[in-house]
Amino acid sequence: MWLIFLGAFLIHMVYKILQAMAYSKGAYTVVYPVVRGMGPLFTVIGAGVLFGEVFTAAQWIGVLVLLAGIFGLAIYNLMFLETARDTLPLALGLAMITGLFVALYTTYDAYGIRATADPFTFLAWFFMIDGLGMPILAALHWRKLPVTPKVAPLMLRGWIGGMVAFGSFGSIMVATRLGQVGEAAVLRETSTVFAALIGWLILRETVGPRRIALMTLIAAGAVIVELGG
Repeated sequence: MWLIFLGAFLIHMVYKILQAMAYSKGAYTVVYPVVRGMGPLFTVIGAGVLFGEVFTAAQWIGVLVLLAGIFGLAIYNLMFLETARDTLPLALGLAMITGLFVALYTTYDAYGIRATADPFTFLAWFFMIDGLGMPILAALHWRKLPVTPKVAPLMLRGWIGGMVAFGSFGSIMVATRLGQVGEAAVLRETSTVFAALIGWLILRETVGPRRIALMTLIAAGAVIVELGG
């Protein structure tokens, strides 16, 4: 399993760096939907090649409906974008490449967790090994900042993020072991709907009827994929 863990470590490190670069060059509301939209499309294709999964015609319709909602959300946010327009082409390019790596790590991790006798043993080793690189990069970046923030609050956020990641990402990896990788990848992208709900209920952000319609497309696409299988 050490070679599998090494491959996972390298893939996830490149993904995280690309994700950070994309967010630093473009608006979050535009970049995030593009990344999440590219991920399931290429994951479905990759799962077909690697695991022999076959989507029905109804499921492909569901994928297209979901992608229409996700990319529609990105385009809608782009229309009202007021900042970072000069770096937008670079940000979108990085977002598309990041989406490819989302598909790559999803299929690769599914292969890895299926290769172990106990999936929770895989998760324990994965998160330990995967957590070795980012603290080093974060420390180097922190030292270069003109004004260095306090370390303790950053460490607390990192610990909370790690716990959230173990629950969320661990769940999707277990899902790819129990069921089809493509279906799990598509259902995961309903996260954009939950993100909007959290923004509305907790952050008191305005969602609006157009965003609600686009989020309904995302949810409907996921439902079609699940029922069409």
